Amino acid sequence: MNRHIRGFIAAAAIGLGLSGAAQAQQFVNVLTGGTSGIYYPLGVALSQIYGKEIPEAKSSVQSTKASVENLNLLQAGRGEIGFTLGDALSDAWKGNEEVGFKAPLKKLRAIAGIYPNYVQIVASADSGIKTLDDLKGKRVSVGAPRSGTELNARAVFKAAGMTYKDFAKVEYLPFGESVELMKNRQLDATLQSAGLGVASIRDLATSVKIVVVPVPADVIAKIGDPAYQSAVIPAGTYDGQSGDVPTAAINNFLVTHEGVSDTVAYKMTKALFENLEQMVSAHAAAKRISLEGAVKGLPLPLHPGAEKFYREKGVLK
Repeated sequence: MNRHIRGFIAAAAIGLGLSGAAQAQQFVNVLTGGTSGIYYPLGVALSQIYGKEIPEAKSSVQSTKASVENLNLLQAGRGEIGFTLGDALSDAWKGNEEVGFKAPLKKLRAIAGIYPNYVQIVASADSGIKTLDDLKGKRVSVGAPRSGTELNARAVFKAAGMTYKDFAKVEYLPFGESVELMKNRQLDATLQSAGLGVASIRDLATSVKIVVVPVPADVIAKIGDPAYQSAVIPAGTYDGQSGDVPTAAINNFLVTHEGVSDTVAYKMTKALFENLEQMVSAHAAAKRISLEGAVKGLPLPLHPGAEKFYREKGVLK
């Protein structure tokens, strides 16, 4: 009898030990976007950095529908860090149901502001599209449903006095799929919100003669959201783009949630800034990531772990 009891206690102790070990295992799941965008290669690089710099944590990368999905997953604790556009982040913090946030996502915490996205509206030259107004009656792709790109599309077209009903056809597709349809002449234009030199548009420009459609400053002003700033897509960003093109830019952010420990959040922030060269190797958009820019224009509080890092660096007083 005693032997059985001792065996039971030993088994229970082993079980508890295993359970403790399982609980001790940390995960850093990086939430990105579609594989043809910029979030994904940057997320892969970030996951590799975390694998090296935070060896006690199991790092992974997840392809998603980007901003809105990432923020909802983080709120639910189903990821440790994710990429998002600034306007989507602001909507999440406030709880804008129209764009996919049923209630304010108050568990979210900021890690860093990173680089700007540029609203890039690209049409095939054959379509005759040269201005926003020319998009009326055309076949247009606006990004994956409720992605940051699609939120940008709604905002820009509304400010230009248009709705999706003005188009002959609206496709809710990721970047790569939109480009394939344009190559096959099944689509006239695509709006893609991404860093400059996004692979999908570069690919398109090598196959089809393109026109980059301007978003004028007066349209950006009518959006009425400080997240949207006037910017320029420099001449030569894409094959066949001979001049500078005005457009809107919106900053991107890396976000976590309050359930991530201060230690892990600190290590995630530190590892990012100590390995920027690896991020730039993954995509040139990361050249715009800086310590000074990391804490500017945050629409929600920093995670205390990230805050500790910025105070150590003197970025925050």
